[in-house]
Amino acid sequence: MRRRRPGAEHGRVTENIAGLPMSPLEILALLGAVALVVARWLPPVARPGVTIAAGAVLLPFAIVLGVAGIRWQLLPVLAGAAFALPFALSPLLRRRTGRPAWRARWWLALPGSVACVGLIATGPVAAWAFPVPVFPEPTGAFAVGTRVVQWTDPRRPETFTADPGDLRTVVVQLWYPAQKSPAGARRAQYLGRTEQEARTVSEALARGVGLPGFLVDGVPRARSRAVFDAPVAGGGERFPVVLFSPGSGGVRTQNTAWAEELASHGYVVAALDHPYDSAAVVLADGRTITTETASTGDPAKDEELAAGWTAVRAADLGFVLTRLDGLDRGEGADPLTGRLDTGRAAVTGHSMGGAAALQAARQDRRFDAVIDLDGYPHGPASPALDQPTLALTQAVTPATDPRYLPRLTEALGSSTATSYRLTVPGAAHLTFMDGPLYLPPVPSIVGSLGRTGSPRVVAAATLAFLDSVLRGKPGDPAGVLPAYGSLSVHHPGGHG
Repeated sequence: MRRRRPGAEHGRVTENIAGLPMSPLEILALLGAVALVVARWLPPVARPGVTIAAGAVLLPFAIVLGVAGIRWQLLPVLAGAAFALPFALSPLLRRRTGRPAWRARWWLALPGSVACVGLIATGPVAAWAFPVPVFPEPTGAFAVGTRVVQWTDPRRPETFTADPGDLRTVVVQLWYPAQKSPAGARRAQYLGRTEQEARTVSEALARGVGLPGFLVDGVPRARSRAVFDAPVAGGGERFPVVLFSPGSGGVRTQNTAWAEELASHGYVVAALDHPYDSAAVVLADGRTITTETASTGDPAKDEELAAGWTAVRAADLGFVLTRLDGLDRGEGADPLTGRLDTGRAAVTGHSMGGAAALQAARQDRRFDAVIDLDGYPHGPASPALDQPTLALTQAVTPATDPRYLPRLTEALGSSTATSYRLTVPGAAHLTFMDGPLYLPPVPSIVGSLGRTGSPRVVAAATLAFLDSVLRGKPGDPAGVLPAYGSLSVHHPGGHG
């Protein structure tokens, strides 16, 4: 019998207190810094107690976070406290030495106090804009386990290197339905198997978009909702599989919230790192492979390159499906043996990964469904897709590449199966991955669906489609998908 996991979660890195993504210790430090500034304006009898209490809070905070690592968002708080401290302590020290207490005139003190408060306020604003991501609790009946595997394709040389003996290797993260873990079980590190790997990947992702790494230093501190190597759910049920390819420069973990939601509803998600394309791939031997794909600035040349990179990704996806089929049939002892229903397989991807999913489906008829998360279709438009396809997109505007909608419509319209394009209102390109959980909530960047609203909407639409086409659950996609946006249906033979 499936049992819903309790909603309470132990060991959460941060808690939302009064809407601020700050830990209790950070909140105390913030209050202590404000108290130091406010002490100047209190009645004389209250000033000493408030100053001493604020110092008693700030000192251990500085010591503890100095050891554990202070987030950059808290530096303005400490700076404001440091500026206010001499003025707060001066009356106390003078009183102890018997010297008359000195206090600046209010018209001199007011600008300094306002400046300190403004500096301190920068801290929670920065923490709100660049938080440690808090992953939404999956809503399905299963707990979620995860693990990472590395597979080498003996039939394909690595085309990004000149060594003929270098074979194509991919790193794959699996999310799967699991048994409930004991209370307090340590949740999986986000972005990597270890915090060091997570920091390597986070810094590479930041470099890829031209941001200094420190801005997103909260991301490698995060933990998702899954548990590494949790036992597979009991009952003997076989689970459909969903393969995922990330965006250009993206990584296997970039859609963790989406993957965990699918796994909690009884799917096994296999997300790929594509070496030399993903921002950073840490191999089992410790080597780190960074991206070698980059725009040339020439649209025609870039399209040719993108088609080639997409073909490599499509081959990676087909290879991983073969390995998953082998796991299910018992090629090597594995907890998922006999539990993977590779006869019900979907291929998905975000951005360039969506293009790779379309190409993989064209080349490999073992895939039974396709989901393109706002991906421009690169590469050949033939043969026609034979599988039901769902394309989730943001709204098409005058700023959208004018080639995007015609190419996507061509791919969907020429399909021999019914296909769907769902335009998600309030979405931006990064709505379709984990970005809304930790990037500033700027609508043009992450959309306007909210930090946890974004992954929930994308996962819900995905599940509605997969449940219908892979599991045959009641409800035509054309009837259930409009709950999540504006739907266009493309029937075989070009009847939309």
